[in-house]
Amino acid sequence: MNARSHTHVTAALRLCLHALLTGLLGLVVVRAVSEDAQRAPAVVVVAGLMAALYAAGPLAASVQPGSRAGAGWLAGLGALWAALLVLSPDALWVAFPLYFLQLHILPMRWALPAVVVTAGAAITSFVVHEREIEPGAFIGPLIGAAVAVATVLGYDALFRESERRRELIVELVATRADLAEAERTAGTLAERERLAREIHDTLAQGLSSIQLLLRAAERSLPEDAPAAAHVRAAREAAQANLAEARSFVRALTPPDLEHGSLAAALERLCARTTAPDLTVRFAVSGTPVELPTPYEVALLRTAQSALANTVRHARAGRAEITLSFMDTSVALDVVDDGQGFDLSGAPVHERGDGGFGLPAMRARAGSLGGALSVESAPGQGTAVAVTLPLPVTEAERAA
Repeated sequence: MNARSHTHVTAALRLCLHALLTGLLGLVVVRAVSEDAQRAPAVVVVAGLMAALYAAGPLAASVQPGSRAGAGWLAGLGALWAALLVLSPDALWVAFPLYFLQLHILPMRWALPAVVVTAGAAITSFVVHEREIEPGAFIGPLIGAAVAVATVLGYDALFRESERRRELIVELVATRADLAEAERTAGTLAERERLAREIHDTLAQGLSSIQLLLRAAERSLPEDAPAAAHVRAAREAAQANLAEARSFVRALTPPDLEHGSLAAALERLCARTTAPDLTVRFAVSGTPVELPTPYEVALLRTAQSALANTVRHARAGRAEITLSFMDTSVALDVVDDGQGFDLSGAPVHERGDGGFGLPAMRARAGSLGGALSVESAPGQGTAVAVTLPLPVTEAERAA
């Protein structure tokens, strides 16, 4: 009858309830047969009907807690029990399993009045049959009703707590899986960035230097010199390998930079950043120029980190990201109007976004010859600015 749970405990409780009601009905019949031969046939018939109706309840799919069929089934049991009360004073003991049935089948706002009515009927039956008033006639049914109510309410509380714990466990398992996937993704992205940076800083820079040196050597040699052809071939090979190295760097570029420029990636970052009462805007200043991949990665990661800190800690209503292209440098500013913090306190070295704190931003900027500055004060917002020198092009080096 209980569709909410099929645990061994609830199954045992149901079996105990079945045994209790069956045993009490059997007791009523035995006492009637042995002590009241005149009413014994009627008691046997009514008790049999009540037992049959009770047995039909668990077998009927429509008899469920809170359903109309369940309420009708319970009303039928109550009517037969009332008839049994008229015939035998021993039928008042059947009130105890009826308490549990009423609390289980009916909504609590109807179950409690039903329990009170059942207890009153049991007390009235005892007084009518015994023709005397005793304290036990009142205390027994009332204590039974109180125990039944306390037991059912306690079980419901335990059941709700168990369900809450089960949901928490399911949520924790799902969260752990998500975190594991996020860590794998973060590790993959970090390795891609590291490889791109290493290729750019070692192979690509080395091949670029070799190409420039070979070009200078080629210019210093006479056109009919025997070594000129070999120098030219070496320079072309270095140029081809430099193009391959740069293609590797582009292939290892973070996903946000794969389908557009740095400005487009920053604009998408602002668009997908959401927080209550927070508006994020993006602007570009100056004439955009093509930046090496490590520069774009550093600026994008700095923006992600600073904006994550704004969302998590600043309680800001407005944030602005500005990408500025100047003659000899490129700058990224992330400014918010949040609660700010004391620069002399602990937040300066905290990894507020879970992996790219202020020290990581500063180290990333320093690896490219740039600098990071932070301005903040309690109640006055925060401004994070990173400035990177623009790299010298090959044409500028040759000149």
